[in-house]
Parts: sequence; C-alpha cells; structure tokens
Amino acid sequence: MSDENKPVDEPVQSPQATASASATDNVGVEQLKAMISALQTDLDKRLEEAASKHDQYLRAVAETENVRRRLEKEKEETAKYAIGKFAKDILTVGDNFQRAIAAVPKDAVETDPALKTLLDGVVLAERDYRTALERHGVRMIDPTGQPFNPHHHQAVMEKEDASVPAGTVLQVYQVGYLLDDRCLRPAMVVVSRGGPKAAKNSDQPAPEAPQDTPPSDA
Repeated sequence: MSDENKPVDEPVQSPQATASASATDNVGVEQLKAMISALQTDLDKRLEEAASKHDQYLRAVAETENVRRRLEKEKEETAKYAIGKFAKDILTVGDNFQRAIAAVPKDAVETDPALKTLLDGVVLAERDYRTALERHGVRMIDPTGQPFNPHHHQAVMEKEDASVPAGTVLQVYQVGYLLDDRCLRPAMVVVSRGGPKAAKNSDQPAPEAPQDTPPSDA
C-alpha cells in the first residue's frame, strides 16, 4: 500500500485533556447563569425602587391636591362666616326692637296717633334690620310649634301639654339666628312634655329637662 492511501490518523486527546475541556465549558455556563441571576436581582431591585418612587409621587400629588382643596374650603368658609362675629354683636339690636314693639299696649296705639306713628317707625326699622341681615345670610329662628332641635334651640323650661307631641316648642322667649347653615345664636324656648311620642322619622333627641322657671329679664 502506498503512503498516499494510508489513512490519516486523527489526533487522539487524552482522557485528562477531555475532562479539562468539559470542566472549562461547565465553569463558563455556571458563570453565565450567575451573571444572569445577578442582573435579574439588580433589575428586580431597580423595579422595586421605581415602584416605590412612583408610589411616593402619587402620594405627594394626592397630598398636594388635598391641601389645595382644604385651603379652598377654608377660604370659602372664611368668606362665608366672616360676618359672624359682627352679626352676633348686633343681634341685641334686633332684641331691643322686638322688646320695644311688644311693650306698646295695643289699646294705647289705637288711642294715641303719635304713639302709633312712633311704633310704625320702630316696626319699619326692625324690618329693615332683619332684611339687611338676611342679605348677608343671617336669618331668624322662630320655631314655635316645631320639634325641638338641640342644634338650633335651647330649652329653658318644660311644660306639661298632652295635646302636642312631646318635645314640641310651645313658646319662644328669645328668637335665634342662623348664619347660612351655622347656628349663630340658639332660640330660647319652652318645650312640651307629657304628650304622645314624636314621629319615628324625627331625628331630634328629646331635650334635657331644665328647671321649671322662666328666664329673668336680664
């Protein structure tokens, strides 16, 4: 056989070399897996931080909106109730008008033209006074015949009256006033007791029992 026809012997790797190459391949795969795991861990951490920052941002926006709404509400209430202190200070003017009108005997007015003219002037002044208050949101409370409301009325006396439901306002000693929906001064009232219970749809609690004595003129 000629040398040209002889088969070429392929290099034969020793078992030690084959094992070394396999170990090198295994180390590369493990390192790659470790790198991927580290990258995934870092990505998860950054995603968590981003979600936390986004949540903080949403909370800040919501808090800013709440502050804005609260400031607007406070501004509206300040504008609405700014007249409250002044209005409360002049309520005695209306009380004096009403006392003056009630103090004039009816028969005296009929027999004295000058007194009638004076009374008419006081009544007109009291009407203008009330109209001016109403223009600024202040209105009178005269709850005669209505159920007692502890938010708007102050019971100064209870009186037996079986003809009306218990807790009905029988008499008003002093009118009250509201500023929009806020009680500026409660009405001082006499409340009934001993009658039938009020209707079930009434959400007004029964008044506390006061002393059976009318208030003094002071």
